[in-house]
Amino acid sequence: MELDLKGRTALITGSSRGIGFGVAQQLAAEGCNVHLASRSATSLEAAKRKITAAHRVNVTVHALDLSKLENALALVKACGPLDILVNNAGAIPQGSITGLDDATWRTAWDLKVFGFINVTREVYRDMCASKRGVIVNVVGTAGERPSAIYIAGSMANAGLMAMSRALGAESVDYGVRVVAVNPGAIETDRQVVRWKARAKAELGDENRWRELVTGFPRGRLGTVDEVASTVAFLCSDRAGYISGTVVTVDGGGVVHK
Repeated sequence: MELDLKGRTALITGSSRGIGFGVAQQLAAEGCNVHLASRSATSLEAAKRKITAAHRVNVTVHALDLSKLENALALVKACGPLDILVNNAGAIPQGSITGLDDATWRTAWDLKVFGFINVTREVYRDMCASKRGVIVNVVGTAGERPSAIYIAGSMANAGLMAMSRALGAESVDYGVRVVAVNPGAIETDRQVVRWKARAKAELGDENRWRELVTGFPRGRLGTVDEVASTVAFLCSDRAGYISGTVVTVDGGGVVHK
């Protein structure tokens, strides 16, 4: 399906690896010029090389910590007018309400929650003024199925889902769409490392890690491409009547388990 995204400009945060990089690749394949942002300059440059080797688009990189307000403001200013914003930066550690200390909790939320808020605020203002644009928040299924052992992440994701729904209901009055995507268990490099460690501990061989994920829908983890394709569609005019909603990409796990 042609998504008619050629020539548009997108900012993807947390895009040096994993889902963020997959989204950047997908949008570049559709002809979008992309701004990549994360904390690692080395990883960003590697991501840029991979994208420009495969696609004839403009790619810029921005190495900064989006947990700091001033960096969020500088990033949006540096990128200029945007057609698409994909918020993806941030990972929140596991832990119970008694197990997570205040500093860990606040540090995680500064990036995953306030990083999303601060970048969105600036981009949303500009998009509403220009009467066009799409914001996609890549959040996570813990907001739909909260867990006491992932309390900080569950609360953060629920809040970001609420932000997406609230803004998305208002934004259409200004020609802007806001949506969220909730990935479930996805086969990113980070997740594979975790599953390999578990396989080594439980099965004595890290290469048998796929045996441990057969309980997920369709007997596997989801792929980065499956999430990225969903995001790309939502960024396009093909999804022009979708705003203020959350799309879950987890094979039905939230519904059935």
